[in-house]
Amino acid sequence: MSGAIRARDLGIAIGEGTPGPLNAITDVAGVRVGHSTIVSGEGPLVVGDGPVRTGVTVIDPHDGDTWTEPVFAGCHTLNGNGDVTGLEWIREAGLLHGSIAITNTHSVGTVRDALVAHAVRTRKPGSAYWSLPVVGETWDGRLSDIAGQHVRPEHLDAAIADLRGGPVTEGNVGGGTGMLCHEFKGGIGTSSRVVPAAVGGWTVGVLVQANYGRRGLLRIDGVPVGAAIPTTEVPSPWARPRRGIAWDDQLVAGFDDPDDEWHDPTPRLGRDGSIIIVVATDAPLLPGQCARLAQRAGLGLARTGGLGSTSSGDLFIAFATGNRGLPPGEAPAGSTGVIEIRALVDTALDPLFEATVEATEEAIANALVAAETMTGRDGVTAHRLPHDRLVGVMRRYGRLGG
Repeated sequence: MSGAIRARDLGIAIGEGTPGPLNAITDVAGVRVGHSTIVSGEGPLVVGDGPVRTGVTVIDPHDGDTWTEPVFAGCHTLNGNGDVTGLEWIREAGLLHGSIAITNTHSVGTVRDALVAHAVRTRKPGSAYWSLPVVGETWDGRLSDIAGQHVRPEHLDAAIADLRGGPVTEGNVGGGTGMLCHEFKGGIGTSSRVVPAAVGGWTVGVLVQANYGRRGLLRIDGVPVGAAIPTTEVPSPWARPRRGIAWDDQLVAGFDDPDDEWHDPTPRLGRDGSIIIVVATDAPLLPGQCARLAQRAGLGLARTGGLGSTSSGDLFIAFATGNRGLPPGEAPAGSTGVIEIRALVDTALDPLFEATVEATEEAIANALVAAETMTGRDGVTAHRLPHDRLVGVMRRYGRLGG
């Protein structure tokens, strides 16, 4: 772990549940996370040259051969202005085959193909193999040369080589390198909850790539942090000079007051962004139950001020490792086609729902707290959420001791 500050380091304890030992998705036994971060160049945008602020994050659902041993999974789309490849097979079969990767919008194809190539390399020479990798995205073009497609297959390989259990690096790392959240610097965040032993003792872990939200909507543990730290205090990365304004190469007219040097002329849709949420649990869930768990991640997002707006890609996936040892998607020839599995009764899911909501909310808070100020293309700066101001606001609302 990078040693970055997290929400609980500041005294912010979200919800009533108990985090796992690491307070991370890797508290689910066998889950591993790896990152590859690409940062290069400064100054004006030159497509193909940079500046570059991007990367790849990979999540392995277990520590076995993820390509041949699937786990039960489900997914949910809050708003679909985004992409996660491979979801149709998850909806159809309820099985996750292989790793999950997250990157920027224009690099999904590269990362998907690199995952296929990686899986093929692990097979015996000449053996038949198919793969429908799961790759999600959010848009980092405000800070990075996204059109330059700087993520290469070797970056995916580096993220896989970095896969590990234990603490997870958060903030400006991997796929979250160039991301924004509520007009602060955003990125990767994670958290976990362990439900009480009396209701199973299961662990739920969440990892987010947070790249969404307007400042005034941000809430942390119910406190209106965004309203208390407005863009007049900590500037938005969407702010542009009033004269000669261009937004994504389209001139924005009508903002030429010489008395004000900076203004935010972008429409709201330009700041609403996207989020990918990955939920893991060691509970023995069926695919439909995984989909229900994924759906509850949206409630954690809503608690922080996410709207699922029209311009936002809010896509969630949940997988369960409580039935390890599942055979590949197609039963081998000669098999009876019958396997034995365990499953929770639906009424036992409520503690997992609560754990998912809380862990999602805290994962987003951790992404914001861990992220550092970053300057990208054209001198655009995404400021971090200032810790001293955050602590002061939380204390004023009675959410911190002392």
